[in-house]
Amino acid sequence: MEVKVRIDGVDHKAQAQLIQGTLWVHYNGRVFTQETSTGRKSRKKGGAGGSSDQVMAPMPGKVTKLLVAVGAAIEPGQPVLVMEAMKMEYTLKAEIAGTIDSINCAVGEQVALGKALVKIKPVSDK
Repeated sequence: MEVKVRIDGVDHKAQAQLIQGTLWVHYNGRVFTQETSTGRKSRKKGGAGGSSDQVMAPMPGKVTKLLVAVGAAIEPGQPVLVMEAMKMEYTLKAEIAGTIDSINCAVGEQVALGKALVKIKPVSDK
């Protein structure tokens, strides 16, 4: 389902779905969860905004597009792959600048929650 949240007078749209007592919300390349029974919140990495050298599967799903190749230079927030989960399409983004070191999935592959899909070699500090 699509949800709309107003923050400081600006409307933001996100995709959400309730699965077995957990509310999954996908917004701007990130996935957030809220356990409805305990109220415990968490953020599943799947988009820009951290410092991880890996792009992880934020939920179980199917890889539908690879947008980078091994050796390609990337910037923070750059899309690296697209996956389909919960009948929605998610674009997963790099969190750091660097080069693609390895791709550990293929188009059409079903991946598990938390699987490392893409490894990034960070730009070296000089």
